[in-house]
Amino acid sequence: MPFDKRETLPVQPRAQGALRVSAKAGPGGGRLEALRAQGSLRALFPRGARGVEVCLVNTAGGLTGGDRVAVEATAGAGATITLSTQAAERAYRAEPGSEARLDVRLAAGPGARLSWLPQETILYDGAALARRLHVDLAGDARLLLVEPLVFGRAAMGERLRELRFRDRIEIRRDGRLAWLDAVRLEGCAAELLARPGVAAGAGAMAALVYAGPDAAAQLGPLRAAFGASGGASLVEDGLLAARVLAPESHALRRALLPALDRLTGDSLPKAWRL
Repeated sequence: MPFDKRETLPVQPRAQGALRVSAKAGPGGGRLEALRAQGSLRALFPRGARGVEVCLVNTAGGLTGGDRVAVEATAGAGATITLSTQAAERAYRAEPGSEARLDVRLAAGPGARLSWLPQETILYDGAALARRLHVDLAGDARLLLVEPLVFGRAAMGERLRELRFRDRIEIRRDGRLAWLDAVRLEGCAAELLARPGVAAGAGAMAALVYAGPDAAAQLGPLRAAFGASGGASLVEDGLLAARVLAPESHALRRALLPALDRLTGDSLPKAWRL
């Protein structure tokens, strides 16, 4: 029987993953309080870490249209929790009208330390990805956040002719909005990134936020570490934000590593070294 193009194609199964984890105060910076993982999202716990270290693994192998991933992590009063990823995340081509969604909600109580340190997200040609990161901090909680982003595979000569990417980072301290960063790229990403006011031709970028009583003291060293590839500003007392541009992923990591080593006290997750 010949195939009738008018027939409705079956809906393809899509990946769904969720993880909820919390840490409480204890010896060595804290201990695991609660954990729940389901679907395509898994958690590994490297040994020898300070506090609770969680390495996220997406068993689906990437993100594409229709995928849904949600992460919730909480550092209780006086606890330390660090979240990273086993490898770079990949956002693949999506069908028209569909997009992958990644929602992350983080919270840190009084005197807590929270680090969100995923490795790069690589956007492929035709990718459609919407990300949202919401952070709630107690006034004296510490935060280190980095979101590296790579536009295509430069080594393979890939050019992003079609991209739909929405990203929003929102940070609140004691319930007050302290930082909001939103990015939206639609269309030919290569042309958009070539604009001087957007990325001046960069093929990779990263957003970094650090909250702590020593934020002002970290400003000068970070600016020196980034050089001409990035900039950092003190947003308010105890909160700094930075953005780094690079031609490709290797150069971006080379620029980020000294800054992350400094801000983590040389305790960056081992996955970043592999």
